[in-house]
Amino acid sequence: MKQVKSLSVLAASVALALAGASGVAMAAKVPAGVQLDAKQELIRNNGSEVESLDISQVESYPAISVTSDLYEGLTRRDNNSKILPGVAESWKQTSPTTWVFHLRKDAKWSNGDALTAQDFVFSWQRTADPKTATKYGIFFEFLKNGKDVLAGKQPVSALGVKAVDAHTLQVTTDVPTAFLPDLLTNPQMAPLHKASYEKFGKDYTKPGKLVSNGAFTLSDWVVNNRLVLVKNANYWDAKNTKITKVTYLPVEDEATELKIYRAGEADTIDRLPAGTFQQMKAQSPKEMKPNKILGLYYYGLNCKDPVLKDKRVRQALSMVVDRDVLVNKVMGNGEAQAYSLIVAGTAGANVTGYDWQKLPMAQRVAEAKKLLAAAGYGPNKPLHLKFSYNTSEVHKKVGLFVISEWKNKLGIVTGMENQEFKVFLKTRHDGNYQVARNGWSVDYNDANSFLDLVRCGSDQNDSKYCNKAVDADIAKGNLTVDAAKRKALLTSATKLAMDDYPIIPLFQYVQPRMTKTWVGGWTTTNPMDIYKTQELYIVKH
Repeated sequence: MKQVKSLSVLAASVALALAGASGVAMAAKVPAGVQLDAKQELIRNNGSEVESLDISQVESYPAISVTSDLYEGLTRRDNNSKILPGVAESWKQTSPTTWVFHLRKDAKWSNGDALTAQDFVFSWQRTADPKTATKYGIFFEFLKNGKDVLAGKQPVSALGVKAVDAHTLQVTTDVPTAFLPDLLTNPQMAPLHKASYEKFGKDYTKPGKLVSNGAFTLSDWVVNNRLVLVKNANYWDAKNTKITKVTYLPVEDEATELKIYRAGEADTIDRLPAGTFQQMKAQSPKEMKPNKILGLYYYGLNCKDPVLKDKRVRQALSMVVDRDVLVNKVMGNGEAQAYSLIVAGTAGANVTGYDWQKLPMAQRVAEAKKLLAAAGYGPNKPLHLKFSYNTSEVHKKVGLFVISEWKNKLGIVTGMENQEFKVFLKTRHDGNYQVARNGWSVDYNDANSFLDLVRCGSDQNDSKYCNKAVDADIAKGNLTVDAAKRKALLTSATKLAMDDYPIIPLFQYVQPRMTKTWVGGWTTTNPMDIYKTQELYIVKH
């Protein structure tokens, strides 16, 4: 849609649908002349233990990475973020709010059962059921009656999804949703095997019980040790899947992660200790696969906190952080400074900014001190805060820098608290924090994915921020099929929200990934940054 700005949202989405549905999805693309290794096994470090393998509960990058291997939705992305047919071999948009998907007749579950349109209906209705308490209701809000179903105001049968027959699924959206094929690539929108779920209940995600439909199936899961997947022989495109076994490690510490990589105990890692990128690039240039993504590293500010409910305090905190020093001296991976909720490359809205970001730092500090004084804080009454983050040397290093900025420039005293990742997710969702480390990588390339972070009542709005004017612009933007008007409204919503300072944007993510030279299929042009193992292969070495 962003490539052809003159198209309306409807025309652009129809073009996307036809383009996405025109080809046959292929897995690993091995260049001619490349000889594959006899042993097609891969070890990936995943950065933390997954919070769940229940597709209604996954929300973190580690869990989405694993479930993207286990499950496949109607559509999927390759390792360049291109949208391809998944379970649906073709689809068509028949009206601004109606889509029809035609499923492959050879799609099967890992146990050999036939996969049907009703499996999608069951999965989506289960996730949207308020009893399920999904953390990703934001996807289902785009479906007809989705908001009411999630709120318990209508039965799950009212959700905008219908099995026309065994291989035809009709999806009705609440508003024109041009990015629907993109959104449907996410594992939260995958089908669910009803029989195994009903037989095992909450234990259906355990090895020997999990029935999946993706390129891999679950073989072993030792919490905080390893998670092992093996090739699914019943996957419709199994003949093009080269990797036979992938092991995910949950190592959180970046220094340890680099150590196991250098020792040959992992074939790929997604992170490096802060400040080591240039060193590793010089030492192992062929192994560096940095990838700039549609992701924002930011600090969430709890807008219901007695101190931080004052916008003047929130603004002062954001104004004095020197992003230039942060990205070039503290991080050094090629990150871009951020002052907006929206990052460069996002479709559907422009990147916003602040007038003060162009001012000399001394002037920014002076203005911030005035804001704090007006809020009742100063040398005789210093502001005290607590910063929460998930255990990581990078997050700690960034936190120490930001805290020193607040201390040296504004006299703010800040304590630090680190937590294991799964505990930290709950802390944020529950609002049991003042300032919290956060990060967001879009689930689909549209401004709505970022705006979910500030929309009133959104599952991912951990700042507990709400401005009805922001929501009104989002709603109006999503109702129009005029691309230019929609972009203007979503940009306006972004600007309104950012002027309220519910978050402190810090930088646009770059994943400083390292990969052994014998692992093929990695790219550095994947803005969504989900690398499916079925796209990878091991070269003879």
